[in-house]
Amino acid sequence: MAKPGHAWSRAAAEQGEAEEGEDPLDARIARTGCLEQHRQLQECMAERRDWRHCQEELRAFGACMARRQQRER
Repeated sequence: MAKPGHAWSRAAAEQGEAEEGEDPLDARIARTGCLEQHRQLQECMAERRDWRHCQEELRAFGACMARRQQRER
């Protein structure tokens, strides 16, 4: 049975990058400090089923990730 979460992250989980039961992609996003924006985007996508209706959430997540990238430089 497949684990819940992002399909593309299963390989990372198999390599031991995440704790038992935790989605490795969510864990990586949590380390960025942008997990709340990511969850809001996911909720919008689940509700609206079309990313074009989630532009505000998409911009908020992108801005958060951009700020983190700037801090790292």
